[in-house]
Amino acid sequence: MSARYDCADSQQREAGITAAVTAVQQGGLVVLPTDTVYGIGADAFTPSAVAALLAAKGRGRSMPPPVLVGSVRAASALAESLGAFGQDLIDEFWPGPLTLVFRATPTLKWDLGDTLGTVAVRMPLHPVALGLLRKTGPLAVSSANRHGFPAATTVGEAEGHLGAAVSVYLDGGQCADNVPSTILDLTGTMPKLLRAGVIGLDQLRKVVPVIDLPAPPAEKSAEAPSVPMMPNKHPPKPAAPHPLAGGDTSPGS
Repeated sequence: MSARYDCADSQQREAGITAAVTAVQQGGLVVLPTDTVYGIGADAFTPSAVAALLAAKGRGRSMPPPVLVGSVRAASALAESLGAFGQDLIDEFWPGPLTLVFRATPTLKWDLGDTLGTVAVRMPLHPVALGLLRKTGPLAVSSANRHGFPAATTVGEAEGHLGAAVSVYLDGGQCADNVPSTILDLTGTMPKLLRAGVIGLDQLRKVVPVIDLPAPPAEKSAEAPSVPMMPNKHPPKPAAPHPLAGGDTSPGS
């Protein structure tokens, strides 16, 4: 049976965070408010809990969840390197709605799904989320909704989607908006925008002047040749998109 706590009440908030920590330690799922939308979280280092999170959302391993952290030190432990721009972006925008994708530390014992050896990390600007994360350690967190549906901006919406699959619901009130975090991939030589979000390009460029942007959708030319082109017998394979590109709204991403 799920338990729900009103975090506007200090006693319920303390009790709710304690209950959520216990649930996470036991491999259960929790719903928490963030500075973007509500998230469903699980211990990032318990593969069965991450699998349960994906199952509750109706998602597969091809869409791994981001990881939320309660400190920059925790994020640094998950990343093989912050690269040339990671620390500056963290200093400017964390805690806040910027998700950074790094190469994951190769010795980590976890299974978030098909991550291509990367990890998407964010430190949210929300007191309830930070209070929980500083007691649990890194949590795999995705938006608290069934896949394909709008992100939950109230705990009631989240409970309507996820029901008894979640052990503890932390009610932080109505989210200010449902705009997701901005996702920036730092695994290449040039930072790449994977998803536009709360933090705009103008803000990012004050820290990182050059950013690789997603290619616009191809349009058919108005002057297409009237003679059909011969097909290429060996067309080049397109580069595989990052698993976070094009995913649904996530507080972690």
